[in-house]
Amino acid sequence: MARFELKLPKMGESVAEATITNWLKEVGDKIEADEAVLEIATDKVDSEVPSEVSGILVEQLFGKDDLVQVGQTIAIIETEGGDEPVRTAAAATAVPAEAAEIEKSIETVKEDIAAPQDFSGSEKFFSPLVKNIAKEEGVSVAELENIQGSGKDSRVTKDDILKYIEDRKAGLVEAPKAVVETPKAAEEAPKAAETPKASTETPKAAEPVVQKSQQAVPVSVNGGDEIVEMDRMRKLISGYMTASVQTSAHVQSFIEVDVTNIVKWRDKVKTAFEKREGEKLTFTPIMMEAVAKALKDFPGMNISVDGDYIIKKKNINLGMAAALPNGNLIVPVIKNADQLNLVGMAKAVNDLGNRAKAGKLKPDDTQGGTYTVTNVGTFGSVFGTPIINQPQVGILALGAIRKVPAVIETPEGDFIGIRQKMFLSHSYDHRVVDGALGGSFVKRVAEYLEAFDIDRDF
Repeated sequence: MARFELKLPKMGESVAEATITNWLKEVGDKIEADEAVLEIATDKVDSEVPSEVSGILVEQLFGKDDLVQVGQTIAIIETEGGDEPVRTAAAATAVPAEAAEIEKSIETVKEDIAAPQDFSGSEKFFSPLVKNIAKEEGVSVAELENIQGSGKDSRVTKDDILKYIEDRKAGLVEAPKAVVETPKAAEEAPKAAETPKASTETPKAAEPVVQKSQQAVPVSVNGGDEIVEMDRMRKLISGYMTASVQTSAHVQSFIEVDVTNIVKWRDKVKTAFEKREGEKLTFTPIMMEAVAKALKDFPGMNISVDGDYIIKKKNINLGMAAALPNGNLIVPVIKNADQLNLVGMAKAVNDLGNRAKAGKLKPDDTQGGTYTVTNVGTFGSVFGTPIINQPQVGILALGAIRKVPAVIETPEGDFIGIRQKMFLSHSYDHRVVDGALGGSFVKRVAEYLEAFDIDRDF
């Protein structure tokens, strides 16, 4: 018998860790090659980890909800074959067990300090992004004040707090010791604390912690309203959206586009397209093609911001908002979108959209986006004001296509006719994108759409 180490695979350039959400196989179960052994979740997408070999699962080195680093061994599978040695169970579990213990201690501290932090008492300045990260990771105000900032006037930057969190997880710094009163201590607190402030604040701080631990399932309030805890993905989305609004100075530009030629062309070729390519032709790849062209014309929109630095992106990687099975949204990415023709764009859009609906996206599918497009028209919205997908600086919302009366100019004069029109809504980061660039970019997208050749081939 040989023993095979199942490791957490590399899932993308920027993905360094994942959380185990479910074991699909238990110790003693038979596993076939390429069969899924467990489910994991990164900060963007859920995925499965398959086995590279056939055999029997003999050890699980991590439990559900444990955080695992890329490359770490997560299970041992016993296979038929030679006596190829593998490191002992003790050696195999030493590092993972230690990492798991650190993670558990951090999670315990987070629960103990679940009450919202109050930064008003601090004399130091912390950006909204740093505050948000601190709240999410359970970093107290006292800890923040002790972090040596590398920013201007020694301010704590995003990199500073992320480095501190990383060091704390690795055990290089001492995790905060939460002060949690036992029932006995709670009874004696009023006697020891004479001031009104001490006697009133203690029960208030304790209530949210007790409430939170008891809200695992929906709770009916007076037989009417229900309190339901957000799922993991909704919590992540909530954090991302709040951080984006706090980080970027959002401003919008709107433009109405005549897409009559596009509607007529699609109606004319969609049956032949599906027959030849085996793919449905929607409006989305046509729109994405125009956006990719406009980004080549205006590379100032294909950038990201890192502190006081602007990063000009070499590749044009278009994110497209797609629906997940649970109703949440995710943004898979079409890599090198400007290099695709319309057929290639349609195949990429359909592939990512279908895998998103089926919950089959891989972590790398959501990485590396440089600009995002969201189709709010799918839900009937005429236009919207989307929130920027950090660290990008722009996002385009596609409104619903509608038949509207419009003035048509001809050599014989103007007249009223029925046209197919839609709104484009462009949200951009006013820290680095001025109105001239933001407005010119969305206008260029509109020009590409209105100049669509009705006689073109696909």
